[in-house]
Amino acid sequence: MPEIRVAVAGVGNCASALIQGVEYYKDAKENVTVPGLMHVNFGGYRIRDIKFVAAFDVNNNKVGKDLSEALFAETNCCAKFTHVPPLGVKVSPAPILDGVAEHMREAFRVYNANEIKQVNVEEVLKETKADMLINYLPVGSRNATRFYAQSALDAGCALVNCIPEFIASDPEWSRKFEAEGLPVAGDDIKSQLGATILHRNLVKLCLDRGVMIDETYQLNLGGNTDFQNMTVEERLKTKRISKTEAVTSLVPYNVPTRIGPSDYVPFLGDKKICYIHLKGRKFGNQPLTVRVKLEVEDSPDSAGVVIDVVRAVKIALDRRIAGPLISMSSYAFKHPPTQMPDSIAKQWVEDYINGKRRR
Repeated sequence: MPEIRVAVAGVGNCASALIQGVEYYKDAKENVTVPGLMHVNFGGYRIRDIKFVAAFDVNNNKVGKDLSEALFAETNCCAKFTHVPPLGVKVSPAPILDGVAEHMREAFRVYNANEIKQVNVEEVLKETKADMLINYLPVGSRNATRFYAQSALDAGCALVNCIPEFIASDPEWSRKFEAEGLPVAGDDIKSQLGATILHRNLVKLCLDRGVMIDETYQLNLGGNTDFQNMTVEERLKTKRISKTEAVTSLVPYNVPTRIGPSDYVPFLGDKKICYIHLKGRKFGNQPLTVRVKLEVEDSPDSAGVVIDVVRAVKIALDRRIAGPLISMSSYAFKHPPTQMPDSIAKQWVEDYINGKRRR
């Protein structure tokens, strides 16, 4: 199979986990259960087919360094679970847009724009012949996300939008990608086994078993820069919408729901702790309460899903599929163009892999 040429915008913890994962699983064998992978072979593409060709960031500790080195530069705190050899890709100085909130300038170690000239993102994508661009910018990067989406369009590059800024689920942006003959997947990645997928399955279980849900909430704690960034409520708006709709879209009636806040606890590092509460009524109108605590390493949890999305997008490019990828987006993202129960979305993905579903 041809290689999958990937560019990343934002060399943070999520990018670190994904790039480490490609190295870690490059020799994964088929027809055996491999811990951490949903698909060893995804439509003919193996993980070793993924090649990183470009990267963009604003952190002075990362800019100009080989991508393999930048993965572990401050303030990244993703667990190092494998050695990544030099990749021959230098991190390019990205435009300093609203991806950098005022309260995050020090944490992100933003480079001095008077000393370092930002690159032309469109030109880099063209020069490196990137098949797709993964958007790993901080939550709340409204203008920056649209800048990178337009750069991908101008460069003839597909887009994987991992953050809660609505591109794939926005009809206007979807039409732009369709008009250019390019696929787009998004928005806001679901973790492999994270707060959203667990909350959704608890809600679905109650509905399937005849339990009336009266109220539910989800609280999250973490210590990485994602959580630090979201300490400002303004950065949280679309994230709260995305996470809330991922849960409430399954319920055919109104339920008092609160998703958040996200609280920053520095000593947790890349660990995320989630508390889910659900209160309802079962047979005889008798009360039922469910309380769940989940602890995960946050960034590898998302990479376990993105590693499949990348291959799904490459298949779309091969098949000349344009516009939003409905099946993969419904399965892998919190705010897709079409919300579906996870079991149906999973079958859609398998049908897409086998060519039984166009997109």
